[in-house]
Amino acid sequence: MKTLYPWQDESWQAMQGLRSRLPHALLLKGAQGIGKLDLALNFAQSLLCEKPNANGLSCQECSSCHWFEQDSHPDFRLVQPDALSVAEEGEEKPAGKKPSREISVDQIRDLSNFANLSAHCGGFRVVVIHPAEAMNNNAANSLLKTLEEPTENLLFLLVSHKPQQLLPTILSRCLSFSIPTPTRETGTAWLSQQGVKNPEHALAQTGFAPLQALAWAESGEGAEERSILLAAIRQPTKMDALALADSLQRSPPGYVIHCLQQWCHDLTSAKLTGAVRYFPEQTEEIIKLTGGVTTVALMRFQKELLEARRAAFHPLNPKLFLESLLLSYRHLFPT
Repeated sequence: MKTLYPWQDESWQAMQGLRSRLPHALLLKGAQGIGKLDLALNFAQSLLCEKPNANGLSCQECSSCHWFEQDSHPDFRLVQPDALSVAEEGEEKPAGKKPSREISVDQIRDLSNFANLSAHCGGFRVVVIHPAEAMNNNAANSLLKTLEEPTENLLFLLVSHKPQQLLPTILSRCLSFSIPTPTRETGTAWLSQQGVKNPEHALAQTGFAPLQALAWAESGEGAEERSILLAAIRQPTKMDALALADSLQRSPPGYVIHCLQQWCHDLTSAKLTGAVRYFPEQTEEIIKLTGGVTTVALMRFQKELLEARRAAFHPLNPKLFLESLLLSYRHLFPT
């Protein structure tokens, strides 16, 4: 079990208040990279624990806790896409078909027997679904049938970064619980304790998601792409969009789109309010750039980036995909 993060204390206490009258389904929603899954797993383990502590955390000593830590608790199920399971287990990608990024209907149907069995330990049974929006339509409808006929002492914990993508009928059967994003001060202090250099910059570039910032800092993931991209988009009138797309074509498109979205957010914010959020160290440059672009053009490009992000995992031609986005950015600025 991971300890609670500093910004989760209030959420934990609020969840403890639900223990006397637990719903059949609880939706934990909030930004990605703030520890919602860890919070859900902590809560699940505490419900299954034989003698939880005074603060509600699991004891880490009973047989139930040992089973949970070994991923073998008979009254617990974690349902997530195969791609996430493979990544967490550190497995090599098998040749051929890539692990799915969706939660399939078979994964949800497999829960039917679990839902109808009595608890092995005589208490709760808990299912964590993460991220819930990864369920395809068939999987979501299959889960809905289970939620419509709830079983006693069975709790579904749905963890979601994008609850708006869930079926309204599923949302109506869940108690919604918002997990706040940590403040800049709290996130920066925590990253500093983890040994992250320049924690303020690391936190800002991930949209103030501390866990994602830590993962990027430790792996260096996306750092080279971000450096190449920023060097170019800071001088749009000198930018060679085709050459830039060529240098970034082996990079995951999601990294490029993420950076462009943050940059354009700051351009729009600087133009309207004079403030920036994600690139404070480039504030003066961003403000200067806003003089050569209209708000309408920036909003139109933001919409294009949003649509591109939906297709980022499976572009037909990554190079052409990036060329199109970078040319659109270049055309925002007159020569």
